[in-house]
Amino acid sequence: MKDVGFSPADILLPKEGIDMERWAVVACDQFTSQKEYWEEADRIAGDSPSTLRMILPECYLEESGKEERIQAVDRTMEEYLRNGIFREMKDCFILVKRDTGSGTRYGLVGKLDLEKYDYSPSSVSPIRATEGTILSRIPPRKEIRKNAMLELPHIMVLISDSRRSVIEPIAAKREALEKVYDSPLMLGGGHVEGYLVSSEEDKAAINSALAAISDSLDPLNPLLFAMGDGNHSLAAAKSAWEDIKRKIGKDREHPARYALVEIENIFDPGLLFEPIHRAFFSIDQGSFDDILSHHAMHIEKEKAASLENAIKDINRKKQSFVLLSAGDIWTYTLDGTKREMPAWTIQSVIDEMLSTDRGSVDYIHGVDAVASLAVKGALGIILPDISKETFFRSILSDKAFPRKTFSIGHAEEKRYYIEARRIR
Repeated sequence: MKDVGFSPADILLPKEGIDMERWAVVACDQFTSQKEYWEEADRIAGDSPSTLRMILPECYLEESGKEERIQAVDRTMEEYLRNGIFREMKDCFILVKRDTGSGTRYGLVGKLDLEKYDYSPSSVSPIRATEGTILSRIPPRKEIRKNAMLELPHIMVLISDSRRSVIEPIAAKREALEKVYDSPLMLGGGHVEGYLVSSEEDKAAINSALAAISDSLDPLNPLLFAMGDGNHSLAAAKSAWEDIKRKIGKDREHPARYALVEIENIFDPGLLFEPIHRAFFSIDQGSFDDILSHHAMHIEKEKAASLENAIKDINRKKQSFVLLSAGDIWTYTLDGTKREMPAWTIQSVIDEMLSTDRGSVDYIHGVDAVASLAVKGALGIILPDISKETFFRSILSDKAFPRKTFSIGHAEEKRYYIEARRIR
Protein backbone atom coordinates (compact mmCIF):
# COMPACT_ATOMS: atom_id res chain seq x y z
CA MET A 1 0.00 0.00 0.00
CA LYS A 2 1.17 3.53 -0.73
CA ASP A 3 2.45 5.39 2.31
CA VAL A 4 0.04 8.32 2.47
CA GLY A 5 1.02 9.29 6.03
CA PHE A 6 -2.20 8.14 7.73
CA SER A 7 -2.34 4.57 8.99
CA PRO A 8 -4.02 2.24 11.50
CA ALA A 9 -2.87 2.41 15.11
CA ASP A 10 -2.92 0.38 18.31
CA ILE A 11 -5.69 2.32 20.00
CA LEU A 12 -6.55 2.28 23.69
CA LEU A 13 -10.16 2.63 24.79
CA PRO A 14 -11.67 2.50 28.28
CA LYS A 15 -12.68 -1.02 29.24
CA GLU A 16 -16.34 -1.97 29.16
CA GLY A 17 -18.33 -0.80 32.18
CA ILE A 18 -16.62 2.59 32.54
CA ASP A 19 -19.01 5.52 32.40
CA MET A 20 -18.23 7.05 29.01
CA GLU A 21 -20.01 10.32 29.75
CA ARG A 22 -17.62 10.90 32.65
CA TRP A 23 -14.65 9.52 30.71
CA ALA A 24 -14.84 11.88 27.70
CA VAL A 25 -14.06 15.59 28.09
CA VAL A 26 -13.74 18.37 25.53
CA ALA A 27 -10.46 19.60 24.01
CA CYS A 28 -8.16 21.24 26.56
CA ASP A 29 -7.90 24.49 24.56
CA GLN A 30 -11.60 25.31 24.88
CA PHE A 31 -13.27 27.51 27.53
CA THR A 32 -9.90 29.00 28.45
CA SER A 33 -11.59 32.06 29.98
CA GLN A 34 -14.34 30.07 31.67
CA LYS A 35 -12.75 28.15 34.48
CA GLU A 36 -16.20 27.36 35.80
CA TYR A 37 -16.69 25.03 32.80
CA TRP A 38 -13.71 22.93 33.87
CA GLU A 39 -14.76 23.02 37.50
CA GLU A 40 -18.13 21.58 36.47
CA ALA A 41 -16.40 18.95 34.32
CA ASP A 42 -14.34 18.02 37.39
CA ARG A 43 -17.51 17.68 39.46
CA ILE A 44 -19.14 15.46 36.83
CA ALA A 45 -16.07 13.23 36.43
CA GLY A 46 -15.78 12.77 40.18
CA ASP A 47 -13.93 9.59 41.15
CA SER A 48 -14.71 7.79 37.90
CA PRO A 49 -11.87 7.12 35.44
CA SER A 50 -11.76 10.13 33.13
CA THR A 51 -9.62 11.66 30.43
CA LEU A 52 -9.86 14.85 32.49
CA ARG A 53 -7.21 13.30 34.75
CA MET A 54 -4.85 12.81 31.78
CA ILE A 55 -4.94 16.31 30.28
CA LEU A 56 -4.14 19.84 31.43
CA PRO A 57 -6.91 22.31 30.56
CA GLU A 58 -5.25 25.40 29.16
CA CYS A 59 -7.11 27.70 31.54
CA TYR A 60 -4.56 26.46 34.11
CA LEU A 61 -1.43 26.93 31.97
CA GLU A 62 -0.57 30.34 33.39
CA GLU A 63 -1.29 29.43 37.02
CA SER A 64 1.19 28.35 39.65
CA GLY A 65 1.31 24.64 40.26
CA LYS A 66 1.46 23.74 36.57
CA GLU A 67 4.38 21.36 37.14
CA GLU A 68 2.45 19.51 39.85
CA ARG A 69 -0.55 19.18 37.53
CA ILE A 70 1.65 17.72 34.77
CA GLN A 71 3.17 15.24 37.21
CA ALA A 72 -0.34 14.22 38.31
CA VAL A 73 -1.25 13.63 34.65
CA ASP A 74 1.80 11.38 34.21
CA ARG A 75 0.95 9.41 37.37
CA THR A 76 -2.66 8.93 36.29
CA MET A 77 -1.63 7.56 32.90
CA GLU A 78 0.68 5.05 34.57
CA GLU A 79 -2.01 4.14 37.11
CA TYR A 80 -4.68 3.59 34.43
CA LEU A 81 -2.29 1.39 32.43
CA ARG A 82 -1.27 -0.58 35.53
CA ASN A 83 -4.84 -1.10 36.76
CA GLY A 84 -6.29 -2.32 33.48
CA ILE A 85 -8.50 0.69 32.77
CA PHE A 86 -7.78 0.34 29.06
CA ARG A 87 -8.51 -2.27 26.43
CA GLU A 88 -6.31 -2.22 23.33
CA MET A 89 -7.58 -2.38 19.77
CA LYS A 90 -4.65 -3.51 17.61
CA ASP A 91 -3.86 -2.15 14.13
CA CYS A 92 -7.17 -0.42 13.52
CA PHE A 93 -9.01 2.77 12.79
CA ILE A 94 -11.99 4.01 14.79
CA LEU A 95 -14.93 5.44 12.85
CA VAL A 96 -16.44 8.29 14.89
CA LYS A 97 -20.07 9.37 14.46
CA ARG A 98 -20.74 12.63 16.31
CA ASP A 99 -24.13 14.31 16.70
CA THR A 100 -23.91 18.00 17.61
CA GLY A 101 -26.06 21.11 17.31
CA SER A 102 -24.53 21.65 13.86
CA GLY A 103 -25.52 18.18 12.62
CA THR A 104 -24.00 14.73 12.32
CA ARG A 105 -20.40 14.37 11.20
CA TYR A 106 -18.04 11.44 10.69
CA GLY A 107 -14.33 11.00 11.21
CA LEU A 108 -11.63 8.34 11.27
CA VAL A 109 -9.13 8.04 14.14
CA GLY A 110 -5.70 6.79 13.14
CA LYS A 111 -2.09 7.92 13.30
CA LEU A 112 -0.31 10.57 11.23
CA ASP A 113 3.36 10.28 10.32
CA LEU A 114 5.09 13.37 11.74
CA GLU A 115 7.87 12.94 9.17
CA LYS A 116 5.34 14.17 6.61
CA TYR A 117 4.37 17.26 8.65
CA ASP A 118 5.98 20.68 8.57
CA TYR A 119 4.34 23.63 10.34
CA SER A 120 6.68 26.30 8.97
CA PRO A 121 5.04 29.10 6.94
CA SER A 122 6.82 28.01 3.76
CA SER A 123 5.82 24.36 4.12
CA VAL A 124 4.95 22.27 1.06
CA SER A 125 4.64 19.03 3.07
CA PRO A 126 1.64 16.66 2.69
CA ILE A 127 0.53 17.49 6.26
CA ARG A 128 0.36 21.21 6.89
CA ALA A 129 -0.79 23.91 9.30
CA THR A 130 -3.78 25.97 8.18
CA GLU A 131 -3.09 28.89 10.52
CA GLY A 132 0.15 30.53 11.54
CA THR A 133 1.90 28.50 14.24
CA ILE A 134 2.88 30.60 17.25
CA LEU A 135 6.20 29.13 18.31
CA SER A 136 5.87 30.35 21.90
CA ARG A 137 2.81 28.10 22.34
CA ILE A 138 4.77 24.92 21.61
CA PRO A 139 7.03 24.60 24.73
CA PRO A 140 4.24 24.30 27.35
CA ARG A 141 2.45 21.66 25.27
CA LYS A 142 5.73 19.88 24.68
CA GLU A 143 6.39 19.88 28.43
CA ILE A 144 3.09 18.04 28.95
CA ARG A 145 4.07 15.43 26.37
CA LYS A 146 7.69 15.00 27.52
CA ASN A 147 7.23 12.27 30.15
CA ALA A 148 3.71 11.14 29.23
CA MET A 149 3.15 7.45 28.57
CA LEU A 150 0.12 8.19 26.42
CA GLU A 151 -1.25 10.70 23.99
CA LEU A 152 -4.93 11.60 23.80
CA PRO A 153 -5.93 13.43 20.62
CA HIS A 154 -8.11 16.49 20.25
CA ILE A 155 -6.47 17.03 16.86
CA MET A 156 -8.86 17.21 13.90
CA VAL A 157 -7.28 17.05 10.44
CA LEU A 158 -9.11 17.88 7.22
CA ILE A 159 -9.03 16.13 3.88
CA SER A 160 -10.54 17.60 0.70
CA ASP A 161 -12.56 14.67 -0.61
CA SER A 162 -15.35 16.01 -2.83
CA ARG A 163 -15.99 12.47 -4.12
CA ARG A 164 -16.56 11.29 -0.53
CA SER A 165 -14.38 8.25 -1.12
CA VAL A 166 -12.44 7.86 2.16
CA ILE A 167 -14.68 8.13 5.22
CA GLU A 168 -18.20 7.98 3.83
CA PRO A 169 -18.05 4.37 2.48
CA ILE A 170 -17.01 3.17 5.93
CA ALA A 171 -19.74 5.27 7.58
CA ALA A 172 -22.33 3.75 5.23
CA LYS A 173 -21.52 0.23 6.45
CA ARG A 174 -21.14 1.10 10.14
CA GLU A 175 -24.02 -1.18 11.19
CA ALA A 176 -21.86 -4.13 10.11
CA LEU A 177 -18.95 -2.96 12.27
CA GLU A 178 -18.37 -3.60 15.97
CA LYS A 179 -19.58 -0.66 18.03
CA VAL A 180 -16.93 0.10 20.66
CA TYR A 181 -18.60 3.05 22.38
CA ASP A 182 -21.94 4.85 22.37
CA SER A 183 -22.57 7.69 24.81
CA PRO A 184 -23.88 11.18 25.39
CA LEU A 185 -21.15 13.76 25.97
CA MET A 186 -21.07 16.00 29.03
CA LEU A 187 -21.94 19.69 29.09
CA GLY A 188 -23.70 20.05 25.77
CA GLY A 189 -21.28 18.02 23.67
CA GLY A 190 -23.99 16.01 21.94
CA HIS A 191 -23.65 12.29 21.36
CA VAL A 192 -20.82 10.11 20.08
CA GLU A 193 -20.50 6.58 18.71
CA GLY A 194 -17.34 4.69 17.80
CA TYR A 195 -16.96 1.72 15.44
CA LEU A 196 -13.97 -0.60 15.04
CA VAL A 197 -12.45 -0.61 11.54
CA SER A 198 -10.04 -3.54 11.57
CA SER A 199 -10.59 -5.71 8.49
CA GLU A 200 -7.78 -5.75 5.95
CA GLU A 201 -10.33 -4.99 3.23
CA ASP A 202 -11.57 -1.82 4.93
CA LYS A 203 -8.07 -0.61 5.81
CA ALA A 204 -6.91 -1.17 2.23
CA ALA A 205 -9.94 0.72 0.88
CA ILE A 206 -9.16 3.73 3.09
CA ASN A 207 -5.52 3.71 2.02
CA SER A 208 -6.44 3.34 -1.65
CA ALA A 209 -8.88 6.26 -1.53
CA LEU A 210 -6.32 8.50 0.18
CA ALA A 211 -3.68 7.41 -2.33
CA ALA A 212 -5.98 8.37 -5.21
CA ILE A 213 -6.39 11.87 -3.74
CA SER A 214 -2.63 12.09 -3.16
CA ASP A 215 -1.89 11.08 -6.76
CA SER A 216 -4.11 13.91 -8.03
CA LEU A 217 -2.08 16.58 -6.19
CA ASP A 218 0.78 18.73 -7.41
CA PRO A 219 3.88 16.65 -6.55
CA LEU A 220 5.76 19.86 -5.73
CA ASN A 221 3.02 21.09 -3.37
CA PRO A 222 1.05 18.01 -2.29
CA LEU A 223 -1.34 19.24 0.40
CA LEU A 224 -3.23 16.12 1.49
CA PHE A 225 -3.95 16.85 5.17
CA ALA A 226 -4.75 20.34 6.49
CA MET A 227 -5.03 21.08 10.18
CA GLY A 228 -8.52 21.78 11.42
CA ASP A 229 -8.10 21.91 15.22
CA GLY A 230 -5.13 21.24 17.48
CA ASN A 231 -2.34 22.60 15.31
CA HIS A 232 -0.16 23.57 18.29
CA SER A 233 -0.62 20.14 19.86
CA LEU A 234 0.52 18.50 16.63
CA ALA A 235 3.41 20.96 16.42
CA ALA A 236 4.42 20.00 19.96
CA ALA A 237 4.32 16.32 18.99
CA LYS A 238 6.49 17.09 15.96
CA SER A 239 9.01 19.03 18.06
CA ALA A 240 9.15 16.24 20.65
CA TRP A 241 9.73 13.67 17.90
CA GLU A 242 12.58 15.73 16.46
CA ASP A 243 14.23 15.70 19.91
CA ILE A 244 13.87 11.93 20.17
CA LYS A 245 15.09 11.40 16.59
CA ARG A 246 18.31 13.28 17.34
CA LYS A 247 18.99 10.81 20.17
CA ILE A 248 18.03 7.52 18.50
CA GLY A 249 18.73 8.27 14.83
CA LYS A 250 16.24 8.93 12.07
CA ASP A 251 16.09 5.30 10.92
CA ARG A 252 14.88 3.90 14.25
CA GLU A 253 11.18 3.24 14.56
CA HIS A 254 9.56 4.81 17.63
CA PRO A 255 5.90 5.35 18.60
CA ALA A 256 6.51 9.09 19.08
CA ARG A 257 7.09 9.40 15.32
CA TYR A 258 3.31 9.33 15.00
CA ALA A 259 0.41 11.29 16.43
CA LEU A 260 -3.11 10.02 16.94
CA VAL A 261 -5.65 12.24 15.18
CA GLU A 262 -9.14 12.24 13.75
CA ILE A 263 -9.41 13.00 10.03
CA GLU A 264 -12.61 14.52 8.67
CA ASN A 265 -13.78 15.39 5.18
CA ILE A 266 -14.12 19.14 4.73
CA PHE A 267 -17.22 18.45 2.62
CA ASP A 268 -19.03 16.66 5.47
CA PRO A 269 -22.27 18.67 5.85
CA GLY A 270 -22.07 18.27 9.63
CA LEU A 271 -18.75 20.11 9.75
CA LEU A 272 -19.52 23.74 10.48
CA PHE A 273 -17.00 26.41 9.49
CA GLU A 274 -17.33 29.85 11.03
CA PRO A 275 -15.18 32.92 10.46
CA ILE A 276 -13.65 34.53 13.55
CA HIS A 277 -14.17 38.29 13.46
CA ARG A 278 -12.16 41.18 14.92
CA ALA A 279 -12.88 44.13 17.18
CA PHE A 280 -10.48 47.10 17.28
CA PHE A 281 -10.26 49.32 20.35
CA SER A 282 -8.79 52.79 20.92
CA ILE A 283 -8.64 53.54 17.21
CA ASP A 284 -11.06 55.50 15.03
CA GLN A 285 -12.18 54.73 11.51
CA GLY A 286 -9.98 57.38 9.96
CA SER A 287 -6.85 55.94 11.53
CA PHE A 288 -7.92 52.44 10.52
CA ASP A 289 -8.39 53.61 6.91
CA ASP A 290 -4.96 55.24 6.97
CA ILE A 291 -3.25 52.00 8.02
CA LEU A 292 -5.35 49.97 5.58
CA SER A 293 -4.18 52.20 2.72
CA HIS A 294 -0.64 50.92 3.31
CA HIS A 295 -1.79 47.38 2.48
CA ALA A 296 -4.22 47.87 -0.43
CA MET A 297 -3.71 49.90 -3.59
CA HIS A 298 -7.43 50.67 -3.93
CA ILE A 299 -10.16 50.85 -1.24
CA GLU A 300 -13.84 51.14 -2.10
CA LYS A 301 -16.22 51.98 0.76
CA GLU A 302 -20.00 51.86 0.64
CA LYS A 303 -22.61 52.34 3.35
CA ALA A 304 -25.04 49.46 3.73
CA ALA A 305 -28.69 49.66 4.67
CA SER A 306 -28.51 46.62 6.93
CA LEU A 307 -25.96 44.26 8.41
CA GLU A 308 -27.68 41.30 6.78
CA ASN A 309 -27.34 42.82 3.31
CA ALA A 310 -23.72 43.83 3.98
CA ILE A 311 -22.78 40.27 4.95
CA LYS A 312 -24.44 38.90 1.83
CA ASP A 313 -22.51 41.45 -0.22
CA ILE A 314 -19.06 40.57 1.14
CA ASN A 315 -19.69 36.86 0.60
CA ARG A 316 -20.08 37.57 -3.13
CA LYS A 317 -16.72 39.31 -3.44
CA LYS A 318 -13.08 38.26 -3.06
CA GLN A 319 -11.42 40.99 -0.99
CA SER A 320 -14.23 42.40 1.09
CA PHE A 321 -15.28 42.83 4.72
CA VAL A 322 -17.80 44.74 6.83
CA LEU A 323 -16.79 47.53 9.21
CA LEU A 324 -19.13 48.68 11.98
CA SER A 325 -18.45 52.15 13.35
CA ALA A 326 -20.53 54.65 15.34
CA GLY A 327 -23.81 53.06 14.26
CA ASP A 328 -22.83 52.93 10.59
CA ILE A 329 -22.40 49.79 8.50
CA TRP A 330 -19.75 49.89 5.79
CA THR A 331 -18.66 47.38 3.19
CA TYR A 332 -15.02 47.62 2.16
CA THR A 333 -13.80 46.15 -1.13
CA LEU A 334 -10.06 46.07 -1.77
CA ASP A 335 -7.78 45.71 -4.74
CA GLY A 336 -4.01 45.48 -5.04
CA THR A 337 -3.41 43.46 -1.87
CA LYS A 338 -0.50 41.09 -1.35
CA ARG A 339 -2.71 38.06 -0.69
CA GLU A 340 -6.17 36.95 -1.73
CA MET A 341 -7.86 36.59 1.65
CA PRO A 342 -9.22 39.68 3.44
CA ALA A 343 -8.20 38.07 6.73
CA TRP A 344 -4.56 38.45 5.66
CA THR A 345 -5.04 42.13 4.81
CA ILE A 346 -6.71 42.75 8.16
CA GLN A 347 -3.83 40.92 9.85
CA SER A 348 -1.40 43.32 8.15
CA VAL A 349 -3.43 46.19 9.60
CA ILE A 350 -3.32 44.57 13.04
CA ASP A 351 0.44 44.07 12.87
CA GLU A 352 1.08 47.71 11.91
CA MET A 353 -1.43 49.02 14.45
CA LEU A 354 0.14 47.07 17.31
CA SER A 355 3.71 47.92 16.28
CA THR A 356 2.86 51.64 16.35
CA ASP A 357 0.73 51.52 19.54
CA ARG A 358 -2.31 52.91 17.77
CA GLY A 359 -4.90 50.53 19.21
CA SER A 360 -5.61 46.97 20.29
CA VAL A 361 -7.57 44.01 18.93
CA ASP A 362 -9.66 41.08 20.09
CA TYR A 363 -10.86 38.03 18.16
CA ILE A 364 -14.61 37.54 18.33
CA HIS A 365 -16.90 34.59 17.62
CA GLY A 366 -20.30 35.57 16.24
CA VAL A 367 -21.66 38.58 14.36
CA ASP A 368 -23.93 39.61 17.24
CA ALA A 369 -20.97 39.83 19.62
CA VAL A 370 -19.11 42.08 17.17
CA ALA A 371 -22.14 44.32 16.72
CA SER A 372 -22.53 44.60 20.50
CA LEU A 373 -18.93 45.76 20.90
CA ALA A 374 -19.34 48.25 18.05
CA VAL A 375 -22.27 49.85 19.88
CA LYS A 376 -19.91 50.39 22.81
CA GLY A 377 -17.32 52.18 20.68
CA ALA A 378 -15.19 49.48 19.09
CA LEU A 379 -14.57 49.17 15.37
CA GLY A 380 -16.16 45.88 14.40
CA ILE A 381 -14.67 43.90 11.51
CA ILE A 382 -16.85 41.13 10.08
CA LEU A 383 -15.07 38.75 7.74
CA PRO A 384 -16.72 36.69 4.98
CA ASP A 385 -17.64 33.06 5.35
CA ILE A 386 -14.99 30.39 4.92
CA SER A 387 -15.57 28.53 1.65
CA LYS A 388 -15.10 24.77 1.84
CA GLU A 389 -14.65 24.71 -1.93
CA THR A 390 -11.69 27.11 -1.88
CA PHE A 391 -10.24 26.26 1.55
CA PHE A 392 -7.40 24.04 0.34
CA ARG A 393 -6.76 26.26 -2.68
CA SER A 394 -6.38 29.27 -0.38
CA ILE A 395 -3.70 27.47 1.63
CA LEU A 396 -1.84 26.60 -1.55
CA SER A 397 -1.92 30.21 -2.75
CA ASP A 398 -1.55 32.14 0.53
CA LYS A 399 0.15 29.45 2.67
CA ALA A 400 -1.33 29.21 6.17
CA PHE A 401 -4.19 31.50 7.17
CA PRO A 402 -3.50 34.17 9.78
CA ARG A 403 -4.19 33.08 13.33
CA LYS A 404 -7.82 32.83 14.42
CA THR A 405 -9.29 33.01 10.93
CA PHE A 406 -11.87 30.26 11.35
CA SER A 407 -13.41 27.92 13.87
CA ILE A 408 -14.80 24.45 13.26
CA GLY A 409 -18.05 24.41 15.17
CA HIS A 410 -18.81 25.91 18.55
CA ALA A 411 -16.62 25.27 21.59
CA GLU A 412 -18.74 22.38 22.88
CA GLU A 413 -18.62 20.77 19.40
CA LYS A 414 -14.84 20.36 19.42
CA ARG A 415 -13.35 16.90 19.67
CA TYR A 416 -13.76 15.07 22.98
CA TYR A 417 -10.97 12.90 24.33
CA ILE A 418 -11.85 9.21 24.13
CA GLU A 419 -9.08 7.25 22.40
CA ALA A 420 -5.46 7.05 23.57
CA ARG A 421 -2.19 5.60 22.27
CA ARG A 422 1.14 4.70 23.84
CA ILE A 423 3.99 7.02 22.85
CA ARG A 424 6.64 5.53 25.17
